[in-house]
Amino acid sequence: MDKPFSVLIVGGGTAGWMAANLMAKYWHGQGVEIALLESDQIGTIGVGEGSTPYLKSFFRTLEIPESEWMPACNATYKCGIRFPNWSTATGYESYYHPFFSPLDREVGMEFFRNANLRRSGLDVPANPTDFFHAPFLSASARAPVAAQPMPFEMDYGYHFDAGLLGAFLREKARSLGVRHIVDTVEHVERDGDRVVAVRAASAGHIEADFFVDCTGFRAMLIGGMPGYRFREFSDTLYNNAAVTVQVPRDDDAPLISETVSEAMSAGWMWRIPLQTRTGCGYVYSDRFISADQAGQELREKLGLADETRLNHVKMRVGRTEQHWHGNCLAVGLSQGFIEPLEATALMLVQFTIERFLERFEPGTMDSAICREQQGIQEAYNLHINELFDGVLDYVAAHYALNNRDDTPYWRAAREEIHISERLRAILAVWDGDSDFDAMLEREGAKLIYSGPSWYCLLAGMGRFPVRLKADPARRGDSIDAVRAFCESNLPRFRPHQQQLEALEQQ
Repeated sequence: MDKPFSVLIVGGGTAGWMAANLMAKYWHGQGVEIALLESDQIGTIGVGEGSTPYLKSFFRTLEIPESEWMPACNATYKCGIRFPNWSTATGYESYYHPFFSPLDREVGMEFFRNANLRRSGLDVPANPTDFFHAPFLSASARAPVAAQPMPFEMDYGYHFDAGLLGAFLREKARSLGVRHIVDTVEHVERDGDRVVAVRAASAGHIEADFFVDCTGFRAMLIGGMPGYRFREFSDTLYNNAAVTVQVPRDDDAPLISETVSEAMSAGWMWRIPLQTRTGCGYVYSDRFISADQAGQELREKLGLADETRLNHVKMRVGRTEQHWHGNCLAVGLSQGFIEPLEATALMLVQFTIERFLERFEPGTMDSAICREQQGIQEAYNLHINELFDGVLDYVAAHYALNNRDDTPYWRAAREEIHISERLRAILAVWDGDSDFDAMLEREGAKLIYSGPSWYCLLAGMGRFPVRLKADPARRGDSIDAVRAFCESNLPRFRPHQQQLEALEQQ
């Protein structure tokens, strides 16, 4: 009888257990043995506690309803991200990046029209906060879930406790037959561009046919591959550290359904509302502020006592050139990291695993099969690199667009960072009189972020001519009707707290 094809995932955390669940689900009944080895001596980063809407499809694939996983993970709904203090342009000191839905079709068209009118020099309102349902929902502490059936579903993300989510996914994976090994890897055994085995402190020599590297920034498996190359993003994204703290939730305050990403003196601070606490963190550049200074600024911003314990994290920002190399796939921080400004970490993890599963056929991994896989690997790595680079462009645009002059950090983040030719072209077209929609269409899927997201970012940061002319047709007056329409739809959605309580009861 042929030996089953074996996969060893090294490292747990959210990335490791997401990989375990998707692989177990996808290869069910195909005779693949999956094991996950994680150490109880090494903690996880636990910084990413927000998601994009893409995470919804992950739970649907696993057939796990919100009523099962959200209460178990202290999770809440996320309508979008609010960005206070990134711009000093009058009327654009804060903007909202919403998740979109068919309910936004008409009001969205008003926003795009106004944004283009303002680009042309007419004084019409074009802050996305005023045009989409998401900011109205989150400001009124409502969930993006309709109280009565609707002909379509709203798009939304989630907030969650990363530790609880990892534990939840661990139990799910074990129920799907994934073997769980608690041990610490001491050495990786290789043969050319293949990982042969790992040696663990207690279990000793553990072989497998295929390995998944979820060892975080250490990249213990992929980092030792022949020709390993890591592309640093440090000349584009200056932030390389974070200081975090958890604060109890104020039960008397409404439970908002948004992430707040507020600009600080040398970076920005997130606020992520969970059911029982609020996660806060200051992402900063240690070139412009020390860890102690960042911690003190965070304490002062949140009104915390000097003795409040903080957690400090260093970040390696960039990506590997080869996410899939030989018989090893890097997933999560081992493959790369883009700072958490747009909460893309789990989206990148999910995309990496799903695209791999679409291309990989479990087999004996002999030399002939490896030769056949080489072209597939090259195309896959190019695809994942395009994903990372597309996200990089969108995140970098936040800094390139800032117009703050109050600290050296913000001036450097605007004037000194290296941006891609593609991002430079996007900004040039927006600033000129060319067709911005045609530009977005030409770039297509490589941008990763959709046209509405680019509009919200560029308009939301107030990237418009300084001198504006009055609009004789008074087309900007439609803003009142747009607000009235969005507000009129609020009763169609459940209060956030009520929706979470309904999930508990289910």
